Amino acid sequence: MNSHLIKPVVATIALTAAVAASPALASGVPAGTSIQNTATATYNSGSATNTVTSNTVAVTVDQLIDVAVAGLNSAPVPASSSPAVLTYSVTNTGNGPSTFTLAADPNVSGNSYNGTIQQVVIDSNNNGVYDPGTDTVYTTGSATPLINADGSIKVFVLVGLPASGATDNTTSQVKLTATSSIGNGTPGTLVSHGGVGGVDAVVGSSTGVASGQDAIIASLAAVTLIKSAVIADPFGGTTPVPGAVVTYTIASHVTGSGTANGLHITDVIPTGTTYQAGTLKLGAAVLTDSADTDAGQASQASGVDVNLGNVAGGSADQSISFKVKIN
Repeated sequence: MNSHLIKPVVATIALTAAVAASPALASGVPAGTSIQNTATATYNSGSATNTVTSNTVAVTVDQLIDVAVAGLNSAPVPASSSPAVLTYSVTNTGNGPSTFTLAADPNVSGNSYNGTIQQVVIDSNNNGVYDPGTDTVYTTGSATPLINADGSIKVFVLVGLPASGATDNTTSQVKLTATSSIGNGTPGTLVSHGGVGGVDAVVGSSTGVASGQDAIIASLAAVTLIKSAVIADPFGGTTPVPGAVVTYTIASHVTGSGTANGLHITDVIPTGTTYQAGTLKLGAAVLTDSADTDAGQASQASGVDVNLGNVAGGSADQSISFKVKIN
């Protein structure tokens, strides 16, 4: 501690632990503590033993401004059509209560793509699980709840994938930064009367600013369609003449670590042909032509539409078939 920070008469000083502390532990004596000391002298004069005491000196401990941030996910969190939820801890490692401002940044050096920050959320019920509608959505630039010395809060950062640039199974780092609302700067910087109860505050080794990182991993799916046709003409052959029936088959193949959500396979009835009612199939299952409870519908005017739902990458291929007659 620089000597110019010591005030006369009733001194205040920011006391730190004599040995290096873990980042999760507050530094030293609580801010605002009055450390009092009185000296005693005992002496003999003649046949008498005498005792005298000095005046009492009080040293009021200043507040040390320190913070630590850590990403808590042990592995990259998948992001797909739904955002990844990254979890961080923000710990007040100073010796007095403080609030902090938060900033989430997906633009980290080395990223091949940058995620999109959708929300920063504070774990209001302190259960360590993101609870939409219960946990508090953080407003940029506002202060967190007051965090006591040694106290922590958990913060969730919801990160989506960019519209382009991310490929399946690639990762991207996201940084969360916490800045003390009391002050920040070079260690040893004095914030006059900034601490609890009006004591001075002193910036600690963290500079009053700390960051932690976690990662998302793109979980994407890709769909490939292969269409084929088999022709049966009226004469027992395979010639595409008027009156011949064409059976179209569409095979869908989904790859990747993600899921193709709401996968619809559609096709138009080719000009010059007529859809053959009742021929729409999903695999071996016959589908009705009308819009009802099964997965498909078909008509001459609107064509074919089969809803395969949510299909995970690597799932078995699915095939759709229907028939038309050449006019």
